[in-house]
Amino acid sequence: MRLVMRERSLTRHSRSRLGRLGVRGFKPHLRKAPERLAGLRTAEGTGLPANIIEEFRRDMARLALVREQISSIEKTRAERLERAPDTGPHAMVRLLARSASRRRDMVVREILSRKLRDRRAVARYAGLTGSPDESGLKRREKGLAKAGNARVRRGLIQLAWRFLMFQKDSALARWYRMRTEGPSGARKTTMIVALARKLLIALWRLVTTGEVPDGVKLRPAL
Repeated sequence: MRLVMRERSLTRHSRSRLGRLGVRGFKPHLRKAPERLAGLRTAEGTGLPANIIEEFRRDMARLALVREQISSIEKTRAERLERAPDTGPHAMVRLLARSASRRRDMVVREILSRKLRDRRAVARYAGLTGSPDESGLKRREKGLAKAGNARVRRGLIQLAWRFLMFQKDSALARWYRMRTEGPSGARKTTMIVALARKLLIALWRLVTTGEVPDGVKLRPAL
């Protein structure tokens, strides 16, 4: 996870610096990006200074190294899972891998491998429960309690965004679109938290009972 965050940080940093120079649409993560630097033009139509080009090339070299490390870790992880027994957390990871989740290890090891008694306990651990404010007969939500595992919560929200991309025909994706589309729809950033909670509970049911979420397409098992 730290390497992924580092990769994103380096990419954002390069794009931000290029944006200040008036360069738009350049993709620093591409393999041939360093070779294209000399051909870039600023907003004034001039080329990039030689020292700036060298700085960008050093940043891109670091980015390439991080991406190589991520690829190596993913390869090692897949090889380890192939040799692992079909029991315990390894079986959960294999099952979640079929739902195309890149963050499957984090989800399994941080929360799904724990013995939590029910779906409410699962949501509480991830900090995806509401924080009610009660006064007399009035009751309102003050947002997330955020008393759980912050790393899991952030990862699940990212996972929920990716879920919408790759599982568009699932019941959960349809539920989200129904509540966010149109002029009277709720804010997407608010509803994505609700989707993350529902997705977490659906994954918990998947690994505990084998119940596949409605409409989710599974890949062949590893």
